[in-house]
Amino acid sequence: TKSPHIQTFQTLISLSLSLSLSLSLSLSKMMFSSQYDGGFTSSLSTQSDSGPSPSAKSRDPHGVVPLTVKQISQASPSSADDKSSLQIDGVDVTNVKLVGMVLDKTEKVTDVSFTLDDGTGRIGCKRWVNEAFDRRQMEAIENGMYVLLVGHLKTFKNDTEIVAFNVRPVSNFDEVTLHYVECIHQHMQNKNSQPRGDSLSQGQIAESSQSTLVKSESNGFHSSPPTQLSMKMSVDGLKDIDQRVLDYLQQPASLAQEKGVHRDEIAQHLKLSVDKIMQSITCLEDEGLIYSTIDEFHFKSTAA
Repeated sequence: TKSPHIQTFQTLISLSLSLSLSLSLSLSKMMFSSQYDGGFTSSLSTQSDSGPSPSAKSRDPHGVVPLTVKQISQASPSSADDKSSLQIDGVDVTNVKLVGMVLDKTEKVTDVSFTLDDGTGRIGCKRWVNEAFDRRQMEAIENGMYVLLVGHLKTFKNDTEIVAFNVRPVSNFDEVTLHYVECIHQHMQNKNSQPRGDSLSQGQIAESSQSTLVKSESNGFHSSPPTQLSMKMSVDGLKDIDQRVLDYLQQPASLAQEKGVHRDEIAQHLKLSVDKIMQSITCLEDEGLIYSTIDEFHFKSTAA
């Protein structure tokens, strides 16, 4: 007998494949309101009326897109000059987040490979284990376990796999439900934005996640660029701290450090307590924007 969680999981997968317009509008309203109500995701802006500039079309690796395996299997080659990304729903995608069950785990000296099954399909995944911390993290992953995976897409001879930055067990099955709601919302946002212009870049999605919703009498809500005031208007200044930590890790000097940057260095540079730095690091890790390297104290941006 299937557990209620598995049934919920499969129901959401089926729902995502036959999503109606009414559901997309409901989800969009829910996401918009959640930005002010403490919801789980900020809104994703739509294409500007003027269309993207040439530089905006280039791949920006900072954003992480929630996807299903089926979406990846139906992806087309990117329209960007950098062919390392794929195009999904008209968006150039490189860094992705998936949730699924681990199968066929194989451990080698340099890497751990496995298959991820999310109910819509299966995809090969690899996690390099050059450091002891990487190996310890993968030792906790077992066949049949549900995991949340963040990594980047890699295509070779028409075969796509995921090179993982971070793999962790799903501690609460609500994470699976949440992931599929995020996938549905992301899909509808991308599709609804396409008639306004050319394809969106992943960078525009990442940038738009910091946009501010503005009420318009003519067309309801639309997103406007973040201002200095709106960026500071966050609960306990957490968003501002998160951004400062991410900016520091994305400096050329930080990206050049193979072993990553120690948390104490970040705290000293930003003149903040280690506790606050670790809170931001946890949030950034969950979003797939950074990952730990040689141990649980060194971190690096996924933009590296």
